[in-house]
Amino acid sequence: MKKTQPKKKVGNYCGNEKKCPYGHFAFKIISGAANVVGPSICFEDNILMSSIKNNIGRGLNFALVNGSNGTLIRTNAFDMYSGDVKPLLEFLNSVEDGTLVFLASYDDPATKLNEEARIILTSFGSSHAKKVGFRDSWVFVGAKGLKAHSPFEEVIKNSKDTNKYDGWPEMLEIEGCIPRKVNEGHSV
Repeated sequence: MKKTQPKKKVGNYCGNEKKCPYGHFAFKIISGAANVVGPSICFEDNILMSSIKNNIGRGLNFALVNGSNGTLIRTNAFDMYSGDVKPLLEFLNSVEDGTLVFLASYDDPATKLNEEARIILTSFGSSHAKKVGFRDSWVFVGAKGLKAHSPFEEVIKNSKDTNKYDGWPEMLEIEGCIPRKVNEGHSV
C-alpha cells in the first residue's frame, strides 16, 4: 500500500499549512542555509526578502511591517561577521511602536551583535537574542512595544556534533498568523 504525504493547502498565503483567520496576517520565514542558500521572508503572500529579490545579506536580515495595516516599512541586512554594529543599532532604535519585526539569519548572526542590540531585540519579544551565537540559525517575529515573549522564534545552535552542514546547523522555517495590532494593544 502506497503512503501519501499530507499536502499543504494550495491558496494559503505564503504557502502556509493553515489559513489565517480574519484579522490576522500570514507569514513564513526561512533562515539561510550555511553560507550558500539565502533566507526569505514572506508576509501576506508577498516575498519581502529573498535571494531572487537581491535584498538579503550575510548576518541579520530584517523586514519591518506596520502592525495595523500590513504595509512594508523597510528591509535591511546587517553583516554581523565583519560589519559594524552601529548601523544595526541605528536601525533598531528607529523602529516605531507597533511595528512588526521579522528576522532571518544567514551565515553568522552574532559575532558583532553587542549587548545593546541584544537588549533591543529582547524588548521586541525575543527569548534568544541574549544567547544567539556564532553561526546559529535564527528566525524571529516580534514587535516594538510587545509586552511578552513572542511565540514566533526558533534557534538551532551551531554544534560540531549536530550540524547538518560542515560548520553550520540546518536552516529553520517558521510560519503562522499574527493578529493585527489594535489601537491599544500589541499582538504577536
